[in-house]
This record gives sequence, C-alpha cells and structure tokens, in this order.
Amino acid sequence: MKFGEISIGQRFETTSYKVSKEEIFAFAAQFDPQYMHIDEEKAKESRFKGIIASGLHTLSLSFKLWVETGMFGDDVIAGTGVDNLKFTKPVFPDDVLYVTTEVIKKKERKGSGEVTLLLTTFNNNGEQVLKAELSALISK
Repeated sequence: MKFGEISIGQRFETTSYKVSKEEIFAFAAQFDPQYMHIDEEKAKESRFKGIIASGLHTLSLSFKLWVETGMFGDDVIAGTGVDNLKFTKPVFPDDVLYVTTEVIKKKERKGSGEVTLLLTTFNNNGEQVLKAELSALISK
C-alpha cells in the first residue's frame, strides 16, 4: 500500500497468536532474563502469581502480527520510531493476542511519506495489553 493510498483513520485488525510458556522462557532467556519471565517458582510469589511474557516479547509479537497483514508490503522502506509505548497488562502463557491498528498521522517526505500507526494489542479477554505509536517511511 503506497503512501497516497493510506488515509488517516484507516483501521486494520490482525489474526491472533497464542503465546506459549516455552516461547516466553526462550525469548526471556535470550533478551530479558528477569525472574518473572524465567523462574516459575519465584514468579508464583510475585504480584503476577506466575510467569509473564517480557514486554519486549509482547511488542515483538504485536509487530509480527501487524507485518503479517501485509498492508504496507514492499512499499515500506524502514521504521522510523516507536513513541508512547505502554505495557498495560501482563501477558501470560496461553494468552491469545491480536492487534488493531489505526492510521493517526501522515507526513510528506522527499521521495516518500511517513505514516504513524496507533498499535493496540489485546488478549483473548479483550483486555488491552500494549499500546504504542509506530512510524515508518512508505513509498509514494
């Protein structure tokens, strides 16, 4: 989808993705090895009463789901930023996530345009778990 085909207010929804305990452990062991992500016994004693996914893992899954929609396809040039990132609720093993996006800003650039999306991730109970503004350069 080229820059000129994108309109402020456009909305998209992704497919869903079930988060496994094994992948929470694997992601955290490599990128965020804090106890609430990798130590089941200690995590049971935490405020969450069990293992939770790293916020960075949740962001990565959210971005994966958005990219898999193929809305920007080969017209995306590069990401330019993430603003106002909020982890609003923990993600637990077996949560099923899906993402909604809304185009909230467009800006002309020389030879391209910049698009900002409000990306919101929800769990299977319809509870928001993440919210962020993602920007990217898009071909004209």
